[in-house]
Amino acid sequence: MNDFNAQVIEEFRTNEGRVSGPFEGAPMVLVHHVGRRTGEPHVSPMMYLPGDDGVIHVFASKGGAPTNPDWYYNLVAADATEVEVGTERYPVEVTEETGDDRDRVYAEQASRYPGFAEYAEKTAGIRVIPVLRLTRTS
Repeated sequence: MNDFNAQVIEEFRTNEGRVSGPFEGAPMVLVHHVGRRTGEPHVSPMMYLPGDDGVIHVFASKGGAPTNPDWYYNLVAADATEVEVGTERYPVEVTEETGDDRDRVYAEQASRYPGFAEYAEKTAGIRVIPVLRLTRTS
């Protein structure tokens, strides 16, 4: 996975935020985060759902795995981070969506990208896929 992510990150930066392959045409973001236990910096490429006023939503789907991805825990622990969208890098505040807001945002993503509906089916009864709201702070 690290080699795959490294290739996606390189392509993202080379092509002003656009990538090919399974993510071609999808809105992509590079999310910076620091390991909550290691203190090591990380960058994770993710699909996102654009919201109002520049808000973006990311989904801790982990391809429908039974556990949340590590980046989710890192972001929740930090409350803030930086993202790269296109050629721009900027700080964001991290907030977890819950209840009806979470369900509405996830349903919208699943309607646009059916793979997210499949991830929810895989995790049904095991976990609810978290949705994080990233709000630009500058």
